Amino acid sequence: MKSLNCIAISRAALVHNFDQCRQLAGDASILALVKADGYGHGMIDCARIFAECGVAAFGVAEALEGVQLRAAGITLPIFVFAGVIPQTVSAILDAELTPVVVDQTVLPELSRQAQLRQIEVGLHLKLDAGMGRQGTLPADFVALVKAVQALPCLRIEGVLAHLPLSEDRKSNNSSQVLATFTEVTAALSRLVPGKCSLHLANSGGLFYVAGAQLDMIRLGISLYGYYPDGHVGRAAASPPLLQPVMRFATRIIQVRQIPAGSGLGYNHLFTTSRDSTIAVLPVGYEDGYLRCLSNKAQALIGGKRAPVVGRISMNLTLVDITGFDTVQVGDEAVLLGRQGGEEISADDIAGWMQTISYEVLCLFGKLNERVLVD
Repeated sequence: MKSLNCIAISRAALVHNFDQCRQLAGDASILALVKADGYGHGMIDCARIFAECGVAAFGVAEALEGVQLRAAGITLPIFVFAGVIPQTVSAILDAELTPVVVDQTVLPELSRQAQLRQIEVGLHLKLDAGMGRQGTLPADFVALVKAVQALPCLRIEGVLAHLPLSEDRKSNNSSQVLATFTEVTAALSRLVPGKCSLHLANSGGLFYVAGAQLDMIRLGISLYGYYPDGHVGRAAASPPLLQPVMRFATRIIQVRQIPAGSGLGYNHLFTTSRDSTIAVLPVGYEDGYLRCLSNKAQALIGGKRAPVVGRISMNLTLVDITGFDTVQVGDEAVLLGRQGGEEISADDIAGWMQTISYEVLCLFGKLNERVLVD
């Protein structure tokens, strides 16, 4: 028995988006971010599809995600971007993951355990070139490089930083971050023998920041079909456009005739102004369809937009279908995705929630049953 609420993930859209990004990337390789369960799309399924497409590496937040990918048979490099601390070193080395090092704290334990295993560990250093979140400040970068070199069994394979405003094409912040990154990493040629991989660009960096592609690009939201600046990016983009990968649909479980002047749901947040036809959907904040969408969101029923009315509860949402053609129990209702000639995007929902598409996708995908289609 399956849930009435279903997230469909399009394999074809994932492949299309990867191919579009690869064309823009030029000679740079692509690291696919599959953290947060593939932004809600399914970490393992997405990783397998991207591997077939020719991705160079994967990015996860925690070591546990990398271990799960290895258990699923993923053999490509897997970067651990958060949570590289002494307590996770053993798991990282056992699974042959690539640690992203933000300061000197973890280096002694990395070296100690590498010596015990008689291996050399390749690592990437994270520079805070303007993100202001995590990493080593420019003034401390050379000291971090030397600290790595002073310890046995450690090897610097790359350096990375992150762009905080890459989706804002009017800001000069990205060019400043790129300049800082370029200036600081210039010291590598005299400090580190051999080639170091330099990577800075995220999806916004790929689309909007000239010169940020460097050796590798770390892509997340664009692979899942959305532009980092939402509706603005999609409207400005040239075909072929990125294709949203996720669709969220449910089934109508009741159709009710409600008289004018009736309060609907908890707190009577909505009162009918006319005799109304209301469809009841078995979805609510348990499924990531948050209360803040009450009286704001829309659903697609019969290929037309219908407003959500009243308070969204844990498992139930009400939709006003007054004046619609015959609607019956069991008919499909689409909360995210296309039905007929209409589409509700994660950007639409993000606007109603006052957030970003990333959060919408993670919420829906991680809290509902998923199926891989086409």
